[in-house]
Amino acid sequence: MRASSPSRTSYGTHENFLEIEVKNPRTHGVGRAMHTDYEILCRTNIPAFKLRQSTVRRRYSDFEYFRDILERESARVTIPPLPGKVFTNRFSDDVIEHRREGLQRFLQIVVGHPLLQTGSKVLAGFVQDPNWDRNAW
Repeated sequence: MRASSPSRTSYGTHENFLEIEVKNPRTHGVGRAMHTDYEILCRTNIPAFKLRQSTVRRRYSDFEYFRDILERESARVTIPPLPGKVFTNRFSDDVIEHRREGLQRFLQIVVGHPLLQTGSKVLAGFVQDPNWDRNAW
């Protein structure tokens, strides 16, 4: 998905862009220690983001913390819901794909919001920093 907002330079108008993709789910562990993480690919030219292209991996629980942080940080912005928790068959291909699609929709809405693109302290780190620590927030 491409979220963009125009900006003006001495050379004319060009578009800022921010593309986000959630892909390549991987399930790790065995038994009760199993979990799935997802690759987040980010491409942007927005100055608030340190990297023009980045790839990180995040678990669903990371998205939950991220959403909670956004709600505390951005009282004026309505943060979209995450896909619901799944308690049965959560490692089936269909469930994982459904969740991936929901996480991508969530991130596309979040990164497409102009106030969050430039005003959030947590957004760029979540989508770009491989060492992002939810406990630091």
